[in-house]
Amino acid sequence: MKVKHAPVGDDTFESHPPSSHAVPTKLPSELLRALNPRRRELIRPVLDRPRDYVLLSVRKLAEALNADAMTVLRAIRGLGFDGYASFRRYLHELALVQATQLDSMDAGLTPDSDVAAHLRRSLSRDSSNLLALQHSFEYARLEALAARLYDARRIVLLGGDLAAGLVTFLQYNLAVIDLPATACTRPGEVVHAVRGLTSEDLVLAVTFRRGLRQTVEGLRRARAKGAYCVGVTDTHLSPLARFAHEYFITSVESTLYGVSYVAPMAWLNTLLVACAATRPARTVQWLKAAGAEQRTGFRWYRDGVLPSSRQSRVKRG
Repeated sequence: MKVKHAPVGDDTFESHPPSSHAVPTKLPSELLRALNPRRRELIRPVLDRPRDYVLLSVRKLAEALNADAMTVLRAIRGLGFDGYASFRRYLHELALVQATQLDSMDAGLTPDSDVAAHLRRSLSRDSSNLLALQHSFEYARLEALAARLYDARRIVLLGGDLAAGLVTFLQYNLAVIDLPATACTRPGEVVHAVRGLTSEDLVLAVTFRRGLRQTVEGLRRARAKGAYCVGVTDTHLSPLARFAHEYFITSVESTLYGVSYVAPMAWLNTLLVACAATRPARTVQWLKAAGAEQRTGFRWYRDGVLPSSRQSRVKRG
C-alpha cells in the first residue's frame, strides 16, 4: 500500500528546524543587490574572501575595511542580516563553499607539530563532525525519506569524483534489500538516467562545497522532470540546497589533507537502518536469500577449497 506524503511544492526544507539562527541560502551576488553602490563596494571584499574576515570582530572588520563599525553594521543589516553574529555564520558557510584541499593543508601546518599530533587532531575532527551530525539529526525526516524510497518507481543516486564512493556504497546496500536504485557517477550516466524521470521517482544527490557540476545539473533537471529531489551536502549555500525539495547537512571538514567522509558515511548508515526498520519482515526475507549466498556462494574464500575449474587443472598437471 502506498504511503501518502506531504505534497511536493516549491518549498525547500533543510536538516535543521527553522529558527532565528537559520543561515540565509542566498548567494553573495543576490545579497549585494539590496545595497546601494557605496555599501556594495564596502562589503564586497568580505564576501569575495570570507576566510580572511570570518574570525574578526566587527571593530576589527571595520578597521580592515577602513570604515567605522556603525557603517559596517548598517551595510550588514542592509544585506538582510539581523546582526553581526548571523553575518559571521553566513561567512562561515561561504568559506566552506569556497574551500579547497590546499586551504586545509595551509591552515593545518604548524612548525612545531609532528605526525602524531596531526593524527590526533584528525581523529578529533572526525569525532566533532559525528557529534555535529548527532546533535542536528532529525529522526522523523529520515524515517519519512526511507518510506519514500520504498514508494519510488526508480531511485537515482547522483555523485561524482570522490563522492562516487558514497553513492556506490548506498546503491549496493539498497540492492541487497531489492530497492530499485541506480548509482550514476559519470556525466553521461547522469544525463541518460535523468531523461526518463517522472513524479514517481526519487533522486538523491551527494556533493560538497561548491558542488560538482554533473551532480548539481542532474538534480536540477530531475526536479524539472517532477522527481522528488534530496540533497546531501555540507553547507546551506550549496547549490543542492536551491534545487532539492529537502537537503541534509553533514560536515566534511578535515584538519590537514583531503575531506572527511566520516559524517556522510554515518548518515548513509542511518538511512539504511531506517530502510531496514521501516519494513522489517521484507528486509528479513531478502537478507535470508543474501545470507545463503554469503555462507556458501562461490565469491567467498574458504581454506582448502579451490574452484572446480582450478581443481581440474591441478589434477591434469
